Amino acid sequence: MERIFASPSRYVQGKGVLENGLHHIKDLGQKVLLLTDENVWEIAGETLFDNLKAADLSPVKEIFGGEASAKEIERIVEKAQDESIEVIAALGGGKTIDTGKAVADELKVPIAVLPTIASTDAPTSSLSVIYSDEGRFEKYRFYNKNPELVLVDTAIIAKAPAKLLAAGIADALATYVEARAVARSHSENMVGGMQPIAGMAIAEKCEEILFDNALKAYQANQQQVVTEAFEQIVEANTLLSGLGFESAGLAAAHAIHNGLTAIDGEVHALSHGEKVAYGTLTQLMLENADPDELDAYIELYQALDLPTTLSDMSLSEAKDADLLKIGEQACIEGETIHHMPFPVTPEDVVAALKAVDAYVTSYYPR
Repeated sequence: MERIFASPSRYVQGKGVLENGLHHIKDLGQKVLLLTDENVWEIAGETLFDNLKAADLSPVKEIFGGEASAKEIERIVEKAQDESIEVIAALGGGKTIDTGKAVADELKVPIAVLPTIASTDAPTSSLSVIYSDEGRFEKYRFYNKNPELVLVDTAIIAKAPAKLLAAGIADALATYVEARAVARSHSENMVGGMQPIAGMAIAEKCEEILFDNALKAYQANQQQVVTEAFEQIVEANTLLSGLGFESAGLAAAHAIHNGLTAIDGEVHALSHGEKVAYGTLTQLMLENADPDELDAYIELYQALDLPTTLSDMSLSEAKDADLLKIGEQACIEGETIHHMPFPVTPEDVVAALKAVDAYVTSYYPR
């Protein structure tokens, strides 16, 4: 099997790059579809739209409907075709970005990814997570290229709620845990190749940066200021985690996140990263990880007010049948849980979900 490393063509991060770095977008094309949601339009979209015009580009506004679904992708593709769009610029969070990548793939045009939060590692990857119109996980959609441009304005990200940065830290903390499992099982990475040395090296560095800087960056974000620790965490959440998960691979943590979409209830109010946090603890429990490692993750999650119990996940009243639905969805054919170095059944997932809750409740009560 080939070793494959995947990355965007260019990654640019810093304060003010959505004002001073628009030449990077201009290099991709003249007529730009600016895809964003209503909230982000008010926060940053309208200003960016004006900046694009001032930079002699021809922007077209399109409001994202909220779900990265096949129906929404088709709707936006039709709009872009009608407008003869040359570049897609996806401004916002993970689902906006994933939708923008799918639209760009359908049209065979470049995409500029412009995250306004550092809560997921979607910006750099050559895949999208596709959901039903109701928000249930359906599949990963893979592309033959990564984004041409990722433009990360840390001044804008610093104004986002700190809980979103914490969610991104949780998502990024899964990177090394899952990469290590893939290495042990000699499974494929997310682009269908062997894990390259660079992929694991990035995953390891990602974990180091997160543990060293997470709390400092979280406090800076609460004050809406950009510090060196904040810059490092934004890069870890976005670039290191993005390169790490794609080139080093996913395992149980993200499969369990996907499993959580199989049940109804308040759990859906949680962010991607919050659900991945519990998925990571569940993977560590499946592995019977060293207590010191498990404890380090629990302590950091709790310091960032991330979920570590079933109650935190709004699942304290969940019956075993509900938990089994999560396990069954997490273990469907083709899911990344099968990259673990041992077989995992739906019943194993249920046991680990409950074991994490019991461990944390006993030894780390809030």
